[in-house]
Amino acid sequence: MADLTHFDHKGDAHMVDITEKSVTDRIAVAAGSVSMQRETFNMISRGEAKKGDVISVARLAGIMGAKRTADLIPLCHPLPISKVSVEFTADPDLPGLRIQATVKTTGRTGVEMEALTAVSTAALTIYDMVKAADKTMYISDIRVLLKDGGKSGRFEAP
Repeated sequence: MADLTHFDHKGDAHMVDITEKSVTDRIAVAAGSVSMQRETFNMISRGEAKKGDVISVARLAGIMGAKRTADLIPLCHPLPISKVSVEFTADPDLPGLRIQATVKTTGRTGVEMEALTAVSTAALTIYDMVKAADKTMYISDIRVLLKDGGKSGRFEAP
């Protein structure tokens, strides 16, 4: 378990000590998608969901999710996030919505979990807002696309 930083030498979970890490600019980009029936996709695209503007509400939920990551994921450090953006692309080929979140900070640890939480929260909000019309929706492909900053450097998904 030496390579897993959230476990000590005994295998017990602990919060990583980041005191000695350098403060650097950090960014993470995550993505995911919500697939749905064509009728549901059309309803969202036309802005006709009974609960309101699905994309605007999901965007706010994603931003809030990123800001609250340390409250949801037990070993995440609370971070001073300097930017969160959540973008949606309507994809008629799914049919559904693709979600991409970008999170930035200047700090001692990365923001991958915040970007992933933003995408997840946005996707769950989409589901919640239109579940009455489509119980077959599914959330998939949530992953980190980019991570930069810190000693491990840059990662870009293939």
